[in-house]
Amino acid sequence: MRKPSTPHHGAQSSPRSAFYCRCGGDEASQVQRRLERAFSRRDFLQSALVLAASVAGLSPAASAQPAPSGSATAVAAPMVLRNVQLFDGRRTRLQPGLQVVIEGARIRAVEPQGQGAPQGAQIIDGGGRVLMPGLIDAHWHSLMAAMSMQHLLMADPALIHLAAGSEAQRTLLRGFTTVRDAGGPVFALKSAIDQGLVQGPRIFPSGAMISQTAGHGDFRFLHEVGPGAACSAVGHAEHLGASAIADSADSVRKATREQLLRGASQIKLMAGGGASSLYDPLDSVQFTLPELRAAVEAAEDWGTYVMAHVYLPKGMQRSIEAGIKVIEHGQLTDEATVRLMADKGIWWSLQPFLPEAAPTPMADPGSQAKSDEIATGTRRAYELAIKHKMQTGWGSDILFAPGKTHYQTVRLIALENWYSPLDALKQATSQNGELLALAGQRNPYLGAKLGVIEPGAWADLLVVDGDVSRSLKPLLEPDQHLKCIIKNGRVVKNSL
Repeated sequence: MRKPSTPHHGAQSSPRSAFYCRCGGDEASQVQRRLERAFSRRDFLQSALVLAASVAGLSPAASAQPAPSGSATAVAAPMVLRNVQLFDGRRTRLQPGLQVVIEGARIRAVEPQGQGAPQGAQIIDGGGRVLMPGLIDAHWHSLMAAMSMQHLLMADPALIHLAAGSEAQRTLLRGFTTVRDAGGPVFALKSAIDQGLVQGPRIFPSGAMISQTAGHGDFRFLHEVGPGAACSAVGHAEHLGASAIADSADSVRKATREQLLRGASQIKLMAGGGASSLYDPLDSVQFTLPELRAAVEAAEDWGTYVMAHVYLPKGMQRSIEAGIKVIEHGQLTDEATVRLMADKGIWWSLQPFLPEAAPTPMADPGSQAKSDEIATGTRRAYELAIKHKMQTGWGSDILFAPGKTHYQTVRLIALENWYSPLDALKQATSQNGELLALAGQRNPYLGAKLGVIEPGAWADLLVVDGDVSRSLKPLLEPDQHLKCIIKNGRVVKNSL
Protein backbone atom coordinates (compact mmCIF):
# COMPACT_ATOMS: atom_id res chain seq x y z
CA MET A 1 0.00 0.00 0.00
CA ARG A 2 1.08 3.52 -0.69
CA LYS A 3 1.98 5.44 2.41
CA PRO A 4 -0.39 8.39 2.88
CA SER A 5 1.17 11.79 2.30
CA THR A 6 1.78 13.89 5.37
CA PRO A 7 -1.15 16.16 6.27
CA HIS A 8 -0.52 19.90 6.42
CA HIS A 9 -2.26 22.96 7.95
CA GLY A 10 -0.89 21.80 11.29
CA ALA A 11 -3.15 18.73 11.33
CA GLN A 12 -1.96 15.63 13.20
CA SER A 13 -2.54 12.20 11.69
CA SER A 14 -4.39 9.80 13.92
CA PRO A 15 -4.49 6.00 13.81
CA ARG A 16 -8.14 6.20 14.83
CA SER A 17 -9.14 8.23 11.76
CA ALA A 18 -8.94 7.44 8.08
CA PHE A 19 -9.61 11.07 7.26
CA TYR A 20 -6.76 13.50 6.72
CA CYS A 21 -6.04 16.47 4.49
CA ARG A 22 -4.94 15.27 1.03
CA CYS A 23 -4.78 18.71 -0.62
CA GLY A 24 -0.99 18.72 -0.46
CA GLY A 25 -0.49 15.09 -1.42
CA ASP A 26 0.49 13.28 -4.59
CA GLU A 27 -3.09 12.58 -5.63
CA ALA A 28 -4.08 16.25 -5.52
CA SER A 29 -0.96 17.27 -7.44
CA GLN A 30 -1.74 14.77 -10.18
CA VAL A 31 -5.32 16.02 -10.46
CA GLN A 32 -4.12 19.63 -10.68
CA ARG A 33 -1.67 18.80 -13.47
CA ARG A 34 -4.39 17.03 -15.42
CA LEU A 35 -6.74 19.99 -15.06
CA GLU A 36 -4.06 22.44 -16.16
CA ARG A 37 -3.47 20.39 -19.29
CA ALA A 38 -7.17 20.07 -20.02
CA PHE A 39 -8.30 23.64 -19.53
CA SER A 40 -6.87 27.08 -20.09
CA ARG A 41 -8.14 30.01 -18.06
CA ARG A 42 -9.85 31.48 -21.09
CA ASP A 43 -11.54 28.18 -21.95
CA PHE A 44 -13.00 28.04 -18.46
CA LEU A 45 -14.29 31.61 -18.55
CA GLN A 46 -15.83 31.11 -21.98
CA SER A 47 -17.66 28.06 -20.68
CA ALA A 48 -18.93 30.08 -17.73
CA LEU A 49 -20.10 32.79 -20.12
CA VAL A 50 -22.07 30.29 -22.16
CA LEU A 51 -23.70 29.10 -18.93
CA ALA A 52 -24.57 32.67 -18.01
CA ALA A 53 -26.05 33.24 -21.44
CA SER A 54 -28.21 30.15 -21.19
CA VAL A 55 -29.53 31.37 -17.83
CA ALA A 56 -30.34 34.74 -19.44
CA GLY A 57 -32.09 33.09 -22.39
CA LEU A 58 -29.44 33.96 -24.98
CA SER A 59 -28.06 31.61 -27.58
CA PRO A 60 -24.60 30.24 -26.72
CA ALA A 61 -23.32 31.03 -30.20
CA ALA A 62 -24.19 34.69 -29.88
CA SER A 63 -23.08 35.09 -26.28
CA ALA A 64 -19.74 33.38 -26.71
CA GLN A 65 -18.46 36.27 -28.82
CA PRO A 66 -16.23 38.52 -26.70
CA ALA A 67 -17.74 41.93 -26.01
CA PRO A 68 -15.76 44.36 -28.15
CA SER A 69 -15.49 47.02 -25.46
CA GLY A 70 -13.53 45.01 -22.96
CA SER A 71 -11.05 43.06 -25.03
CA ALA A 72 -7.49 43.58 -23.94
CA THR A 73 -6.10 42.15 -27.17
CA ALA A 74 -8.42 43.18 -30.02
CA VAL A 75 -7.21 46.18 -32.06
CA ALA A 76 -9.88 48.68 -33.14
CA ALA A 77 -9.69 50.81 -36.27
CA PRO A 78 -8.78 54.48 -35.74
CA MET A 79 -11.73 56.69 -34.92
CA VAL A 80 -12.47 60.41 -35.19
CA LEU A 81 -15.30 62.11 -33.28
CA ARG A 82 -16.37 65.41 -34.83
CA ASN A 83 -19.06 68.05 -34.51
CA VAL A 84 -19.24 67.89 -30.72
CA GLN A 85 -19.29 70.14 -27.68
CA LEU A 86 -16.32 68.89 -25.66
CA PHE A 87 -16.28 68.50 -21.89
CA ASP A 88 -12.74 67.30 -21.25
CA GLY A 89 -13.20 66.39 -17.57
CA ARG A 90 -11.09 69.27 -16.29
CA ARG A 91 -12.47 72.56 -17.64
CA THR A 92 -15.96 73.37 -16.41
CA ARG A 93 -17.13 74.56 -19.81
CA LEU A 94 -18.07 73.04 -23.14
CA GLN A 95 -15.60 73.58 -25.98
CA PRO A 96 -16.85 73.68 -29.59
CA GLY A 97 -14.76 73.30 -32.74
CA LEU A 98 -12.61 70.35 -31.65
CA GLN A 99 -12.30 66.75 -32.78
CA VAL A 100 -10.93 63.75 -30.91
CA VAL A 101 -8.78 61.14 -32.61
CA ILE A 102 -8.61 57.63 -31.14
CA GLU A 103 -6.02 55.03 -32.07
CA GLY A 104 -6.10 51.69 -30.33
CA ALA A 105 -7.25 52.03 -26.73
CA ARG A 106 -6.02 55.61 -26.27
CA ILE A 107 -6.75 59.13 -27.39
CA ARG A 108 -4.12 60.23 -29.88
CA ALA A 109 -5.12 63.86 -30.37
CA VAL A 110 -7.57 66.60 -29.41
CA GLU A 111 -7.30 69.07 -32.29
CA PRO A 112 -9.20 71.70 -34.26
CA GLN A 113 -12.03 70.21 -36.27
CA GLY A 114 -11.21 69.67 -39.93
CA GLN A 115 -7.81 68.14 -39.46
CA GLY A 116 -7.20 65.09 -41.58
CA ALA A 117 -8.28 61.71 -40.28
CA PRO A 118 -5.99 58.65 -40.12
CA GLN A 119 -6.31 56.30 -43.06
CA GLY A 120 -9.24 53.92 -42.66
CA ALA A 121 -10.60 55.81 -39.64
CA GLN A 122 -14.22 55.52 -38.59
CA ILE A 123 -15.81 58.98 -38.52
CA ILE A 124 -18.45 59.60 -35.87
CA ASP A 125 -20.44 62.82 -36.27
CA GLY A 126 -21.77 63.92 -32.91
CA GLY A 127 -24.38 66.23 -34.42
CA GLY A 128 -23.44 69.02 -32.02
CA ARG A 129 -23.97 66.85 -28.95
CA VAL A 130 -21.76 66.73 -25.84
CA LEU A 131 -18.64 64.55 -25.90
CA MET A 132 -17.38 63.77 -22.40
CA PRO A 133 -15.23 61.22 -20.54
CA GLY A 134 -16.83 58.01 -19.34
CA LEU A 135 -18.17 58.28 -15.81
CA ILE A 136 -16.26 56.91 -12.81
CA ASP A 137 -17.98 55.70 -9.64
CA ALA A 138 -15.46 55.68 -6.79
CA HIS A 139 -17.67 53.69 -4.41
CA TRP A 140 -19.52 50.88 -6.15
CA HIS A 141 -20.29 47.31 -5.11
CA SER A 142 -20.41 45.16 -8.23
CA LEU A 143 -21.74 42.07 -6.43
CA MET A 144 -23.93 43.78 -3.85
CA ALA A 145 -25.78 46.46 -5.80
CA ALA A 146 -28.32 44.35 -7.65
CA MET A 147 -29.25 41.71 -5.03
CA SER A 148 -31.05 41.97 -1.71
CA MET A 149 -29.07 41.36 1.46
CA GLN A 150 -31.13 38.24 2.11
CA HIS A 151 -30.10 36.75 -1.23
CA LEU A 152 -26.46 37.70 -0.77
CA LEU A 153 -26.33 36.02 2.63
CA MET A 154 -28.12 32.87 1.52
CA ALA A 155 -27.89 32.38 -2.25
CA ASP A 156 -25.62 30.03 -4.15
CA PRO A 157 -22.40 31.94 -4.98
CA ALA A 158 -22.78 31.00 -8.65
CA LEU A 159 -26.09 32.85 -8.83
CA ILE A 160 -24.56 35.89 -7.13
CA HIS A 161 -21.75 36.05 -9.66
CA LEU A 162 -24.07 35.57 -12.64
CA ALA A 163 -26.27 38.42 -11.37
CA ALA A 164 -23.17 40.60 -10.99
CA GLY A 165 -22.18 39.92 -14.59
CA SER A 166 -25.60 41.02 -15.78
CA GLU A 167 -25.45 44.17 -13.65
CA ALA A 168 -21.97 44.98 -14.99
CA GLN A 169 -23.39 45.36 -18.47
CA ARG A 170 -26.17 47.63 -17.22
CA THR A 171 -23.59 49.70 -15.33
CA LEU A 172 -21.59 50.25 -18.52
CA LEU A 173 -24.71 51.13 -20.51
CA ARG A 174 -25.51 53.81 -17.92
CA GLY A 175 -22.22 55.44 -18.95
CA PHE A 176 -20.01 54.24 -16.10
CA THR A 177 -16.86 53.01 -17.81
CA THR A 178 -14.86 52.64 -14.56
CA VAL A 179 -15.76 51.74 -10.98
CA ARG A 180 -13.73 51.41 -7.82
CA ASP A 181 -15.27 48.39 -6.17
CA ALA A 182 -15.47 49.10 -2.45
CA GLY A 183 -15.71 45.51 -1.28
CA GLY A 184 -16.58 42.10 -2.66
CA PRO A 185 -15.13 39.14 -4.57
CA VAL A 186 -15.01 40.75 -8.01
CA PHE A 187 -11.66 39.47 -9.25
CA ALA A 188 -13.16 36.93 -11.67
CA LEU A 189 -15.70 39.45 -12.94
CA LYS A 190 -12.94 41.98 -13.55
CA SER A 191 -10.89 39.41 -15.46
CA ALA A 192 -13.86 38.39 -17.60
CA ILE A 193 -14.57 42.04 -18.47
CA ASP A 194 -10.93 42.81 -19.24
CA GLN A 195 -10.72 39.77 -21.51
CA GLY A 196 -13.86 40.78 -23.38
CA LEU A 197 -15.92 37.81 -22.25
CA VAL A 198 -18.63 40.02 -20.76
CA GLN A 199 -19.40 43.71 -21.01
CA GLY A 200 -18.81 45.95 -18.04
CA PRO A 201 -16.76 48.81 -16.64
CA ARG A 202 -13.11 48.75 -15.69
CA ILE A 203 -12.91 47.58 -12.09
CA PHE A 204 -10.48 48.65 -9.38
CA PRO A 205 -11.09 45.79 -6.90
CA SER A 206 -10.69 45.99 -3.12
CA GLY A 207 -11.49 42.36 -2.47
CA ALA A 208 -12.95 41.41 0.88
CA MET A 209 -13.88 44.24 3.23
CA ILE A 210 -11.69 43.78 6.30
CA SER A 211 -13.63 44.08 9.54
CA GLN A 212 -13.19 43.39 13.21
CA THR A 213 -15.54 41.00 14.99
CA ALA A 214 -18.86 42.83 15.49
CA GLY A 215 -17.72 45.39 12.94
CA HIS A 216 -19.50 46.71 9.89
CA GLY A 217 -18.26 43.77 7.81
CA ASP A 218 -19.33 41.06 10.25
CA PHE A 219 -22.53 39.74 8.67
CA ARG A 220 -22.73 36.52 10.66
CA PHE A 221 -26.01 35.51 12.22
CA LEU A 222 -26.00 35.17 15.99
CA HIS A 223 -26.15 31.37 15.83
CA GLU A 224 -22.87 31.44 13.90
CA VAL A 225 -20.99 33.20 16.71
CA GLY A 226 -19.22 31.76 19.73
CA PRO A 227 -18.39 28.29 21.03
CA GLY A 228 -21.93 27.08 20.42
CA ALA A 229 -21.80 27.84 16.70
CA ALA A 230 -23.16 24.95 14.67
CA CYS A 231 -20.21 24.36 12.36
CA SER A 232 -17.75 27.17 11.88
CA ALA A 233 -17.19 30.72 13.02
CA VAL A 234 -16.84 31.72 9.37
CA GLY A 235 -20.09 33.10 7.97
CA HIS A 236 -21.45 33.09 4.44
CA ALA A 237 -20.06 36.57 3.66
CA GLU A 238 -16.55 35.34 4.46
CA HIS A 239 -17.01 32.14 2.47
CA LEU A 240 -18.13 34.26 -0.45
CA GLY A 241 -15.13 36.58 -0.08
CA ALA A 242 -17.22 39.67 0.63
CA SER A 243 -15.64 40.25 4.03
CA ALA A 244 -12.70 39.10 6.14
CA ILE A 245 -12.85 39.26 9.93
CA ALA A 246 -9.58 40.05 11.70
CA ASP A 247 -8.96 40.83 15.38
CA SER A 248 -5.29 41.63 15.85
CA ALA A 249 -2.60 43.53 14.02
CA ASP A 250 -1.18 40.28 12.69
CA SER A 251 -4.60 39.10 11.52
CA VAL A 252 -5.30 42.41 9.79
CA ARG A 253 -1.88 42.30 8.13
CA LYS A 254 -2.55 38.78 6.86
CA ALA A 255 -6.02 39.67 5.56
CA THR A 256 -4.58 42.70 3.77
CA ARG A 257 -1.86 40.63 2.13
CA GLU A 258 -4.41 38.03 1.07
CA GLN A 259 -6.45 40.67 -0.79
CA LEU A 260 -3.29 41.97 -2.46
CA LEU A 261 -2.41 38.41 -3.44
CA ARG A 262 -5.80 38.09 -5.13
CA GLY A 263 -5.25 41.30 -7.08
CA ALA A 264 -6.66 44.13 -4.98
CA SER A 265 -5.75 47.59 -6.25
CA GLN A 266 -6.48 49.11 -2.82
CA ILE A 267 -7.62 47.87 0.58
CA LYS A 268 -10.97 48.51 2.26
CA LEU A 269 -11.18 48.63 6.08
CA MET A 270 -14.22 49.08 8.28
CA ALA A 271 -13.14 51.70 10.82
CA GLY A 272 -16.57 52.54 12.22
CA GLY A 273 -20.20 51.51 12.42
CA GLY A 274 -22.56 51.37 9.46
CA ALA A 275 -26.23 51.35 8.56
CA SER A 276 -26.66 48.03 6.77
CA SER A 277 -24.99 45.90 9.46
CA LEU A 278 -27.35 44.79 12.20
CA TYR A 279 -25.23 44.74 15.34
CA ASP A 280 -22.65 47.54 15.34
CA PRO A 281 -23.69 50.99 16.61
CA LEU A 282 -23.10 53.83 14.21
CA ASP A 283 -20.88 55.61 16.74
CA SER A 284 -18.65 52.60 17.39
CA VAL A 285 -14.94 53.01 16.66
CA GLN A 286 -13.58 49.90 14.99
CA PHE A 287 -10.01 48.57 14.93
CA THR A 288 -7.28 49.74 17.24
CA LEU A 289 -4.54 52.04 16.02
CA PRO A 290 -2.01 49.16 15.70
CA GLU A 291 -4.54 47.16 13.68
CA LEU A 292 -5.18 50.04 11.30
CA ARG A 293 -1.44 50.68 10.96
CA ALA A 294 -0.83 47.03 10.11
CA ALA A 295 -3.11 47.33 7.07
CA VAL A 296 -1.55 50.63 6.01
CA GLU A 297 1.98 49.22 6.25
CA ALA A 298 1.07 46.09 4.27
CA ALA A 299 -0.66 48.14 1.59
CA GLU A 300 2.15 50.68 1.34
CA ASP A 301 4.69 47.86 1.04
CA TRP A 302 2.81 46.96 -2.15
CA GLY A 303 2.70 50.57 -3.33
CA THR A 304 -0.99 51.21 -2.70
CA TYR A 305 -3.31 52.63 -0.06
CA VAL A 306 -6.15 51.95 2.39
CA MET A 307 -9.66 53.37 2.24
CA ALA A 308 -11.66 53.44 5.47
CA HIS A 309 -15.41 53.22 5.96
CA VAL A 310 -16.22 55.56 8.86
CA TYR A 311 -18.78 58.25 9.70
CA LEU A 312 -17.81 59.98 12.94
CA PRO A 313 -14.86 62.17 14.00
CA LYS A 314 -13.15 59.78 16.45
CA GLY A 315 -12.89 56.95 13.94
CA MET A 316 -11.87 59.36 11.18
CA GLN A 317 -9.11 60.86 13.32
CA ARG A 318 -7.78 57.45 14.31
CA SER A 319 -7.76 56.40 10.65
CA ILE A 320 -5.84 59.50 9.65
CA GLU A 321 -3.33 58.94 12.45
CA ALA A 322 -2.79 55.42 11.16
CA GLY A 323 -1.90 56.71 7.70
CA ILE A 324 -5.13 55.96 5.83
CA LYS A 325 -5.32 58.11 2.70
CA VAL A 326 -9.02 57.98 1.80
CA ILE A 327 -12.02 58.43 4.07
CA GLU A 328 -15.22 56.84 2.79
CA HIS A 329 -18.44 58.54 3.94
CA GLY A 330 -17.73 60.77 6.97
CA GLN A 331 -21.17 62.40 6.85
CA LEU A 332 -21.30 62.82 10.65
CA THR A 333 -17.93 64.48 11.07
CA ASP A 334 -17.10 67.86 12.59
CA GLU A 335 -15.25 70.84 11.19
CA ALA A 336 -12.06 70.21 13.16
CA THR A 337 -11.71 66.77 11.57
CA VAL A 338 -12.34 68.16 8.09
CA ARG A 339 -9.65 70.77 8.72
CA LEU A 340 -7.28 67.96 9.76
CA MET A 341 -8.08 66.08 6.56
CA ALA A 342 -7.43 69.15 4.44
CA ASP A 343 -4.12 69.86 6.19
CA LYS A 344 -2.88 66.30 5.64
CA GLY A 345 -4.08 65.98 2.04
CA ILE A 346 -6.59 63.22 2.78
CA TRP A 347 -9.09 62.34 0.07
CA TRP A 348 -12.75 62.47 1.05
CA SER A 349 -14.88 60.00 -0.89
CA LEU A 350 -18.38 61.34 -0.29
CA GLN A 351 -21.81 60.08 -1.30
CA PRO A 352 -24.96 62.24 -1.42
CA PHE A 353 -27.04 60.14 0.97
CA LEU A 354 -30.25 62.14 0.66
CA PRO A 355 -33.71 60.64 1.28
CA GLU A 356 -34.82 61.42 -2.26
CA ALA A 357 -31.74 59.64 -3.66
CA ALA A 358 -32.24 56.43 -1.66
CA PRO A 359 -33.27 53.49 -3.87
CA THR A 360 -35.11 51.56 -1.19
CA PRO A 361 -35.75 51.71 2.58
CA MET A 362 -33.81 49.40 4.85
CA ALA A 363 -35.64 46.21 5.82
CA ASP A 364 -34.51 46.47 9.46
CA PRO A 365 -35.92 49.44 11.45
CA GLY A 366 -32.66 49.86 13.36
CA SER A 367 -30.69 50.04 10.13
CA GLN A 368 -33.19 52.53 8.71
CA ALA A 369 -32.78 54.73 11.79
CA LYS A 370 -29.01 54.73 11.28
CA SER A 371 -29.47 55.54 7.61
CA ASP A 372 -31.72 58.47 8.50
CA GLU A 373 -29.09 59.81 10.89
CA ILE A 374 -26.44 59.64 8.17
CA ALA A 375 -28.74 61.49 5.78
CA THR A 376 -29.11 64.37 8.24
CA GLY A 377 -25.35 64.94 8.13
CA THR A 378 -24.94 64.78 4.37
CA ARG A 379 -25.65 68.42 3.54
CA ARG A 380 -23.33 69.66 6.26
CA ALA A 381 -20.58 67.32 5.07
CA TYR A 382 -20.68 68.71 1.54
CA GLU A 383 -20.71 72.27 2.86
CA LEU A 384 -17.57 71.54 4.90
CA ALA A 385 -15.88 69.84 1.96
CA ILE A 386 -16.46 72.92 -0.20
CA LYS A 387 -15.47 75.36 2.55
CA HIS A 388 -12.13 73.62 3.16
CA LYS A 389 -11.47 72.89 -0.52
CA MET A 390 -11.18 69.19 0.13
CA GLN A 391 -9.95 66.69 -2.44
CA THR A 392 -13.35 65.16 -2.98
CA GLY A 393 -14.37 62.08 -4.91
CA TRP A 394 -17.88 60.98 -5.71
CA GLY A 395 -19.40 57.53 -5.28
CA SER A 396 -22.91 56.13 -5.28
CA ASP A 397 -22.61 53.21 -2.80
CA ILE A 398 -25.80 51.58 -4.06
CA LEU A 399 -26.44 48.45 -1.99
CA PHE A 400 -29.09 45.71 -1.98
CA ALA A 401 -31.25 47.41 -4.61
CA PRO A 402 -32.53 44.82 -7.11
CA GLY A 403 -34.27 46.59 -9.97
CA LYS A 404 -33.14 50.00 -8.74
CA THR A 405 -29.44 50.22 -9.57
CA HIS A 406 -30.22 53.17 -11.85
CA TYR A 407 -30.14 55.16 -8.61
CA GLN A 408 -26.41 55.20 -9.25
CA THR A 409 -27.18 58.02 -11.68
CA VAL A 410 -29.73 59.58 -9.33
CA ARG A 411 -26.99 59.97 -6.74
CA LEU A 412 -24.72 61.58 -9.32
CA ILE A 413 -27.40 64.13 -10.18
CA ALA A 414 -27.90 64.78 -6.44
CA LEU A 415 -24.53 66.56 -6.50
CA GLU A 416 -26.37 69.48 -8.15
CA ASN A 417 -27.56 70.37 -4.64
CA TRP A 418 -24.05 71.81 -4.07
CA TYR A 419 -22.25 72.01 -7.43
CA SER A 420 -22.88 73.19 -10.94
CA PRO A 421 -23.60 70.34 -13.36
CA LEU A 422 -20.11 70.46 -14.88
CA ASP A 423 -18.45 70.69 -11.47
CA ALA A 424 -20.39 67.57 -10.51
CA LEU A 425 -19.24 65.84 -13.70
CA LYS A 426 -15.68 66.88 -12.94
CA GLN A 427 -15.90 64.94 -9.67
CA ALA A 428 -17.20 61.86 -11.50
CA THR A 429 -14.49 62.04 -14.17
CA SER A 430 -11.09 63.68 -13.68
CA GLN A 431 -11.21 63.98 -9.88
CA ASN A 432 -12.20 60.36 -9.44
CA GLY A 433 -9.49 59.45 -11.94
CA GLU A 434 -6.92 61.13 -9.70
CA LEU A 435 -8.32 59.34 -6.66
CA LEU A 436 -8.07 55.94 -8.33
CA ALA A 437 -4.49 56.70 -9.38
CA LEU A 438 -3.48 56.50 -5.70
CA ALA A 439 -3.21 52.75 -6.37
CA GLY A 440 0.20 53.42 -7.94
CA GLN A 441 1.72 50.28 -9.41
CA ARG A 442 -1.34 48.28 -8.30
CA ASN A 443 -3.44 50.29 -10.74
CA PRO A 444 -4.75 47.59 -13.09
CA TYR A 445 -4.90 50.07 -15.97
CA LEU A 446 -1.48 51.66 -15.84
CA GLY A 447 -0.11 53.57 -18.79
CA ALA A 448 -2.82 56.17 -19.32
CA LYS A 449 -5.15 58.50 -17.41
CA LEU A 450 -8.82 57.93 -16.70
CA GLY A 451 -11.57 60.52 -16.57
CA VAL A 452 -10.10 63.01 -19.03
CA ILE A 453 -10.15 63.68 -22.77
CA GLU A 454 -6.57 64.54 -23.64
CA PRO A 455 -3.78 63.00 -25.72
CA GLY A 456 -2.57 59.74 -24.23
CA ALA A 457 -5.62 59.14 -22.01
CA TRP A 458 -7.66 55.96 -22.15
CA ALA A 459 -10.36 56.26 -24.81
CA ASP A 460 -13.43 55.93 -22.56
CA LEU A 461 -15.98 58.40 -23.96
CA LEU A 462 -19.68 59.24 -24.03
CA VAL A 463 -21.75 61.22 -26.54
CA VAL A 464 -24.72 62.73 -24.69
CA ASP A 465 -27.84 64.17 -26.28
CA GLY A 466 -28.62 67.02 -23.90
CA ASP A 467 -26.96 70.10 -22.46
CA VAL A 468 -25.20 68.72 -19.39
CA SER A 469 -23.83 72.18 -18.63
CA ARG A 470 -27.37 73.09 -17.55
CA SER A 471 -28.58 69.83 -16.04
CA LEU A 472 -27.42 66.24 -15.63
CA LYS A 473 -30.95 64.89 -15.98
CA PRO A 474 -30.38 63.58 -19.54
CA LEU A 475 -28.12 60.94 -17.93
CA LEU A 476 -31.17 59.51 -16.15
CA GLU A 477 -32.39 58.10 -19.47
CA PRO A 478 -29.33 56.45 -20.98
CA ASP A 479 -31.32 54.47 -23.55
CA GLN A 480 -32.53 57.73 -25.02
CA HIS A 481 -29.75 60.23 -24.30
CA LEU A 482 -26.50 58.23 -24.31
CA LYS A 483 -26.07 58.05 -28.06
CA CYS A 484 -22.57 56.62 -28.11
CA ILE A 485 -20.48 54.77 -25.52
CA ILE A 486 -16.81 54.02 -26.19
CA LYS A 487 -14.67 52.03 -23.79
CA ASN A 488 -11.03 51.15 -24.34
CA GLY A 489 -11.19 52.61 -27.85
CA ARG A 490 -14.05 50.36 -28.95
CA VAL A 491 -17.67 51.24 -29.57
CA VAL A 492 -20.02 49.64 -27.05
CA LYS A 493 -23.11 51.49 -28.30
CA ASN A 494 -23.76 53.84 -31.22
CA SER A 495 -27.26 55.10 -31.97
CA LEU A 496 -26.19 58.30 -33.71
